[in-house]
Amino acid sequence: METDFYKTLGVSPEAAAEEIKKAYRKLAMKYHPDKNQGDKAAEEKFKSAAEAYEILGDLEKRKIYDRYGVAGLKDSGYSGPGNFDDIFSSFGDIFGDMFGGRPRQRHQGNIPGNDLRYDLGISFMDAVHGAEKEIELTRRETCWTCDGTGLRPGHKPATCATCKGHGQVVHAQGFFRVQTACPKCHGEGTIITEPCNDCLGEGLVRKTKKVSLKIPAGIDTGARMRLRGEGEGGRKGGQPGDLYVIMHVEPHEFFLRKGNEIHSLFPLTMMQAALGATVEVPTINGARQLTVPAGTQPGQAFTLKDEGVPSLRGGNPGNMRVEIKVVIPKKLSAREKELLTEFDTLQKERGADLEEEGFFKKIFHKFTDENP
Repeated sequence: METDFYKTLGVSPEAAAEEIKKAYRKLAMKYHPDKNQGDKAAEEKFKSAAEAYEILGDLEKRKIYDRYGVAGLKDSGYSGPGNFDDIFSSFGDIFGDMFGGRPRQRHQGNIPGNDLRYDLGISFMDAVHGAEKEIELTRRETCWTCDGTGLRPGHKPATCATCKGHGQVVHAQGFFRVQTACPKCHGEGTIITEPCNDCLGEGLVRKTKKVSLKIPAGIDTGARMRLRGEGEGGRKGGQPGDLYVIMHVEPHEFFLRKGNEIHSLFPLTMMQAALGATVEVPTINGARQLTVPAGTQPGQAFTLKDEGVPSLRGGNPGNMRVEIKVVIPKKLSAREKELLTEFDTLQKERGADLEEEGFFKKIFHKFTDENP
């Protein structure tokens, strides 16, 4: 049975963004792992609430979910909320004033770099066929001069005089003693007295870099690609963070994507629709022949197998649905009017109009009988 994210958060499908955030916050507080240590059931509910909020709290993902459900999210590259570290990293603003969040421990050694986000707009065709892109981003990289220590080469950090190297200070408040991070060294226990000239003691320098990105065929709006090690640089020997590229696919003037299916309108003249014809229809893979039978009606749809979007998970691509739009000429020459009048006369002589009249009478009587 498919997950209902609205039901998970206890909100309606019409809920506003603030209501969704409030509902998630309430569940997160109730099932937070720091409050329910060792409780596996609470842990699963916490993860479920986080997944629901990741989808419904993101406008693009919510649109995909509302139209195509969980299957549409998976086709867009979504793979779930991740582990606890991913959840706390993604929703740090919500956990900031709940249980004090999950602050980083005092770093005596390696400090990993922060993850970064990059929003990339791509064309409809690049999304369905895949493409190689090069993006340019400005980020903070590990300083090559001090190797991320923030120290001038040949020098060492000094012990913080305020906390005596402990990284924590104790404040007395009446009968209570409160321990907090040292305001001087920010919990490090040491301070830099001889900063690196290039990074001014930060251990990071701002640089612009071009990054190559291989976009898989079949990706859709809201999909997230992870590039390991392309985030912000680490300090004190820490590993760099990751870069998350979020896809935004531009609409196409002729094709409409629904999951892995492609939908389009194709115009036919009155004569082609009446007599039948073999026509060339544009698809995402080029022109394809489509045979429409005589008597094709406006709005009638035909399927072109495997002419849809490739699946990100492998297997056959989707199909293409071609809906017929019969084009009625607005201006007729005298001769054309004459021929159409003659055609109408022939239709009446063979009783075609009576067949249509009988059909419409049946509809009329059925409607009036059911709606007195």
